[in-house]
This record gives sequence, C-alpha cells and structure tokens, in this order.
Amino acid sequence: MVERVKAKKKKNPPAKKKFFYLLLAIFLLATLAATFFGEKGFLDIQKSKKRYLELQAEIHELTVQKQNLEAEIKELETNPMALEKEAREKLGLIKPEEKVVIRDKQE
Repeated sequence: MVERVKAKKKKNPPAKKKFFYLLLAIFLLATLAATFFGEKGFLDIQKSKKRYLELQAEIHELTVQKQNLEAEIKELETNPMALEKEAREKLGLIKPEEKVVIRDKQE
C-alpha cells in the first residue's frame, strides 16, 4: 500500500511544477511572438531592409540625374551652339530667314 501512494505521487507532479511549466510555456510563446511580430521584430527588420534598398536605388538614380543636369548646364554655359539649339527646341525660336514647317500628328 505504501508503494501505491509513492507511485501516485510520482505520476502527478505537484501544482507548483505545473504552474511553473505553464508560465514557462507562456513566456516562450510570448518571446517567439515578439521576435517575429513585435516592434523591431524579424518582419519589421525585413521591411526596413527592403525600404533601405529602395531608397538606395532612388538615391543612385537621382545622383545620375543630377550629374546629367550639371553636364547640361555646363554645356549651355560654355557652348553657344548648344544654347541656340536649346532655345530653338524649347522656345520655338527661329532665325529671320528660316521657315517653320509644322506637321499634324497622324495616328
């Protein structure tokens, strides 16, 4: 009869151990959830990396565009033929002896 009592006690852990395991499981689940979904979690970091790469590409594109515009400005400041060409194209200017031919756009 003494052996049966000891066997029953070994099968059912005390309430404190059950409570401890329950708290441990809740803590681990909360830690995993925070790791993936919380602020500065894995998913947040992945979104930030993607945004960073997009911004780097945009910076590169704008830098190239800036260099092209600076080269165009320098060309217009130093080359009178380039300045004349730009004035003719953008402002529609012509010389007194020239004739303008305008074509209708056809589809």
